Amino acid sequence: MDGQRHGTEGDLALPGGGRRRWAAGDPTARLLTVGAALLCAVVALGVGLTASGGGRVGAVLPLVVLAGLAVGVLALTRFAAYVLLMLAVRSCVDLFKLSGPTAGRADGAGATRAMDPSTILAVLFLLAAGLWLAAQLRQRGRLRGSPLGVAMLLVGATCLVSAAGAAQPVPSALEALRIGTVVVMFVVLEQLMPDLPAVRRVLLAAYVSLALAVGYTAVLSLLGHPPAEIKGDFTRISGPFSQSTTFGRYLMFMVIFGFGIHRYLSRRLRLGLGVLLAASLLFLLLTNTRSAILGAGLGLLVVAVLHRSRRMLVALCLVAVAGVALLPSVAHRFGQLADDTAVGGGPTGNTLAWRVGYWSEIVSLANRNPVTGIGPNMTKFEADEAKKPHNDFLRAYVETGLAGLLAYLAMMALCLHTGLNALRRAPPGSLGRGIAVGFLGCAVAFVAVSAASNVISNVVTLWYFAAFAAAAGAVARGLPAEPSRAATPRPVTTG
Repeated sequence: MDGQRHGTEGDLALPGGGRRRWAAGDPTARLLTVGAALLCAVVALGVGLTASGGGRVGAVLPLVVLAGLAVGVLALTRFAAYVLLMLAVRSCVDLFKLSGPTAGRADGAGATRAMDPSTILAVLFLLAAGLWLAAQLRQRGRLRGSPLGVAMLLVGATCLVSAAGAAQPVPSALEALRIGTVVVMFVVLEQLMPDLPAVRRVLLAAYVSLALAVGYTAVLSLLGHPPAEIKGDFTRISGPFSQSTTFGRYLMFMVIFGFGIHRYLSRRLRLGLGVLLAASLLFLLLTNTRSAILGAGLGLLVVAVLHRSRRMLVALCLVAVAGVALLPSVAHRFGQLADDTAVGGGPTGNTLAWRVGYWSEIVSLANRNPVTGIGPNMTKFEADEAKKPHNDFLRAYVETGLAGLLAYLAMMALCLHTGLNALRRAPPGSLGRGIAVGFLGCAVAFVAVSAASNVISNVVTLWYFAAFAAAAGAVARGLPAEPSRAATPRPVTTG
């Protein structure tokens, strides 16, 4: 009994006041989860084979309906297992995308995007999470919360209010819904991580997603058909995502947090994670996403300093030198920042100079409604260049007004505050310490990259950021102390 109650439990209120309880170690839960995961893999294989023949829509919809029914049953009966499954497979959902790449440009595919599997899963998740949270509130009388959770709820609320007054309510509401899934995911995970074993399960699910994404990319690359997109002069690895920029930012967070926790894992897990991180660093460079590469470098620098690891600092320098020497496209890409003749918002060129000019153009859009903004995702429909702001702080102001900007700034500040609190509360030499260091590195990278990118648009990457934030919040609350399974790392001398 103690072993069952020690795990993460999910409760679902049943008619008549009954309640179904389950533990994460329940054999039935494991069987359902594995079955749903296998079904998702079969769906992916079927879509890939059929889509290669040109029947993408016809392939996706029936298989997604089948997978959706199975996952829906899992969501209503084994909710925590369902959440872990969603974290594990979410990195590959874009393989079934029908609307194609939309980031950064205006498009008229609102109806098609509403039929994307990612949108369907978002609606399913919000419904299942709403029912589950209501059951938890009824049972406990209150939900576990945090200042960061309140700030995220305010971000979601301002998006909904702004979407209600948008000139094009459908795409704006879809964007608000997508951002809402990140907020709800964080709130749900706060409830599902009362102890370190529960935290470990969530982190394991997150890195299973990385194994799937890296494995998919590696296998196709070895077969001579790497998942990539052509942008100007560059071929950029996109992995299982529709865009290389999304893959780059996803890898950025996974690499930073992975290096944060690596030394506190068991020997076997350290070996497996080390292989994943090495492959992830390579694919990150091959995405040629400058903001993600710089963000990863900044986050890893934070991790190295907090771990007091000179070895890691040296390794970072060696990776940077090797990347430039062995991958000329990376050096060429960064060299364009000094190019005065190729300024523009196209796939190549001095896009930094273009960003500065574009920001001065779109800031005036907020004058139409400075309090609640023009609506989420509306900048690309209202601006002459039909592109997103490439600056999340400016985007918060233009699209959700002063109210949204204040909520967004509060969320950013509380991310850093949560990381620092976790760092203070984590016992030395424990996994909690690694979680705190890893999340603080991710938070610093998030703030930095948000100043020149559309990070808030990459909802899939924010699911994992929310998972890491919830884990850090659990450490900051003061979880029961538990020594690391690995030997305490040897101190690194500075002399």
